[in-house]
Amino acid sequence: MNETSPPLDSAPKWIRLVARVWSAPVIVFALIMAGGYAWSWLTTGVADPYQVEGTTFVEALPPILLFISILGLALAWRWAKLGGGFSLIVTAAVVLVLVIQGPTTADFSRAMVPYLLSLVVLIPGILFLIYGIRSGG
Repeated sequence: MNETSPPLDSAPKWIRLVARVWSAPVIVFALIMAGGYAWSWLTTGVADPYQVEGTTFVEALPPILLFISILGLALAWRWAKLGGGFSLIVTAAVVLVLVIQGPTTADFSRAMVPYLLSLVVLIPGILFLIYGIRSGG
């Protein structure tokens, strides 16, 4: 191998860098949201004072699972394969719950927002998993 060719492990480093740059604002945003809900719950006794009456657990499940998936992204900063795989599995569960919960054809533009949010979490999870597999760790 000559001296001008890049080392074999440079591609995984770039994959990890892109995954970290993408996931950092997602993690920070999720922590700010969780902190806001916790502060509201501690000061007012209600996590979300604007919650609609009669909201079922199934309707609240996708945001909860997305937060858990984002925790998987934070885990992937240390253990890429474990955190990326965890994030992928939980995000797949989010999409499954969304598909079961309601059709996307009723109001297409509004119904696609949860799927797009899932995609924002899914892509760095895939990148972390690829990095973990390619780096062998």
